Amino acid sequence: MKILILSAATGGGHLRAARAIQSYIRENDPDSTVEVVDALKCVGTLLDKTCCDGYRFLATKTPKIFGQLYRATNEESPLNALMTHFSGLFGLRLIPMLREQNPDLILSTHPFATEMISPLKEKGVLSTPLICLMTDYGPHRAWIAPRVDAYVVSNEDMIPEMVEMGAPRDKIYPFGIPVEDVFFDQKDKTALLEEMQLEPGVPTILFMAGSFGVSGIMRIYREIDALDLRFQIIVITGRNEKLYEAFREELAHSARRAKLIFFTNEVEKYMHAADLLVTKPGGLTVSEALACNIPLAVFDAIPGQEEDNADFLLSHNMAVRLHAGERCGTTIRTLLEDNLRLENMRSSCERFDKSQSGENIFWLMRRLTEPERKDAP
Repeated sequence: MKILILSAATGGGHLRAARAIQSYIRENDPDSTVEVVDALKCVGTLLDKTCCDGYRFLATKTPKIFGQLYRATNEESPLNALMTHFSGLFGLRLIPMLREQNPDLILSTHPFATEMISPLKEKGVLSTPLICLMTDYGPHRAWIAPRVDAYVVSNEDMIPEMVEMGAPRDKIYPFGIPVEDVFFDQKDKTALLEEMQLEPGVPTILFMAGSFGVSGIMRIYREIDALDLRFQIIVITGRNEKLYEAFREELAHSARRAKLIFFTNEVEKYMHAADLLVTKPGGLTVSEALACNIPLAVFDAIPGQEEDNADFLLSHNMAVRLHAGERCGTTIRTLLEDNLRLENMRSSCERFDKSQSGENIFWLMRRLTEPERKDAP
C-alpha cells in the first residue's frame, strides 16, 4: 500500500502526528510506503509563509483575535464558506504532486489539507480514500468536509458535536492521536533521575515552554519556586534562546536541584522522570504526556483549540489549570501535598489508553483500501 500523509507546519503538532503514524507503518509493515508532504509548502512558499507566520502572530501576540476567528470559522457563516472555497482553489495546485505520488490512500493531519483534497474528490479528480486525523481534543468545523471517508479523533467526547457539524457517525473512529512508541515505553524513574543528577523520591516538576515560547511561564515558575516545599525542577525551553538564558540565570540563584535543557529529541525521557508537567495544552504535547501517564498543570491556553484541550483534561481529572498569581502557587501546593489526588490524576491518565492508536489507524487504512476485509481492530 502506498500512503500519502498531508500535513502543515502551523504549530508543531500536525507534523509530529504525521511522523508518528509514518514511523509506525515503516516499523510494522515494510511492504507499505508512506511519505509525509507539507501541503502548504507544496501549494507555494507565499501561502505557507502567510499561514504559518499568521498563525504564530495571532496565537502569540493577539490571542483574543485568534479566539474570535476560531469561533467565527466554527459556524456556518460566509467567512467559513469563503475559507473553504479558497482551500478548494489551492487544492488544484496539489494535482501534479498527487499524480506523481499516486497514493492508494491519503491521510490528512491538517484541516487545510483536508479542505484541499475533499473538493478534488467531489470533482472526480481523485477517488483515493481520505482519512482526516484531527490533532486536538475538541472538534472544529474546519476539519469537516464532504468527501472524507473516515475521521480519526482523540476521544469519544468529540463524536456528538461532530455529528451535529455533519460528520456521519459511522465514519468517526476515536482511536486517539498517534505519538511515537517511546512515549508508551515506561522507564525506570529512579534510574532516569540519577542519570539527570536529580534525587529519586523527591517530587519532580517538568516545565515545558512550548515551541513559540511563553512569557508567562517565568512568572508561573517564580510563584511555584517560592513555595516552601521540597521538590526539584526540570525545564525544557525548546529552541527559545531568550527563555533559556532567563532560566539559566534564574536557576543559578536557586537552591533547588534543577535540570535545564535547551532542545531535546528525548522529551519522553523527561516526562517519564517527572511527577507533574507544567505546559501549554497543545494537542500533541497533551497526547505525549497522557501516553507517559503524567498529570498536567496547564497555562496560557490559546483561545480555541488549546482551550478545548484544557477543558477535556480538566473534565477527566487529568489536569489542573494555572493562573499567574497567588492561586497558581496554591494549586501546585495542593497537588504536591496531596499524594492521593496526584495519584488519582495519574490513574486517570493511565485509563485514557491510546497505545493502540497507530495499529488501529493502520487497520483503518487497510480496511478502506481493501473493502473485502471484515476484521476489526
